[in-house]
Amino acid sequence: MMMTLRIGALALLAGLACMTPGYAADSPEKLVTVTGEAMTSAAPDLATIRLGVSAQGKTARLASEANAKVMTTVMAAIKAAGIPERDIQTAQLSLQPQFEQNKNGPPHLTGFQSSNDVTVKLRDIGKLADLIDRAVAAGANEISGIEFSLSDRSKQLDEARALAIADARRKAEIYAKAAGLVAGRAVAITESSASPPPRPAAAFRAVATPVAPGELTLQVTVMVSYELAQ
Repeated sequence: MMMTLRIGALALLAGLACMTPGYAADSPEKLVTVTGEAMTSAAPDLATIRLGVSAQGKTARLASEANAKVMTTVMAAIKAAGIPERDIQTAQLSLQPQFEQNKNGPPHLTGFQSSNDVTVKLRDIGKLADLIDRAVAAGANEISGIEFSLSDRSKQLDEARALAIADARRKAEIYAKAAGLVAGRAVAITESSASPPPRPAAAFRAVATPVAPGELTLQVTVMVSYELAQ
């Protein structure tokens, strides 16, 4: 019985020995991994602005009524500037009590402040300065900021992606040549970063026309692995 077990163990070891060279023959891939970067600039064609009215009154009702009266005029001015209703959205509506500090006791109520802000999207940036002037003339006394963006960011990003891949290829060929090798096909591509979010302008509380939208810079970074050959 012991003889049979020993012979079986020897046979198994021999079989494993025969299989081992087949796995050892496989060698790891020779790769070079580089980072490609690219930036493109484009003039924004969308703008978002927040306009509002803040009014005060001795009572909550008086403050709300004063705000509603002015805000109705402001909304009419916004629509008169050619902005469709689908691009106007209420952003904030609030009514807050106002207090005055009292050295000899608790603060006492002096009135209320009513605020109503709307976010307006402009699909024609050329109308931005006119919109601000119209809104302020109508009574808007809150302008919280302007944000510029692109309606078709994907087109600009795709352009940057192609340039980033070309940059990665250029770097891979430099490294391969320096090592006496040749850069082959790409076997892995990872996009590690893309463009920043839409650019906000600084917040302000008064008319800031004329407005200069400038350009938006879109950036793409990719990591690419290329095969190396002799």
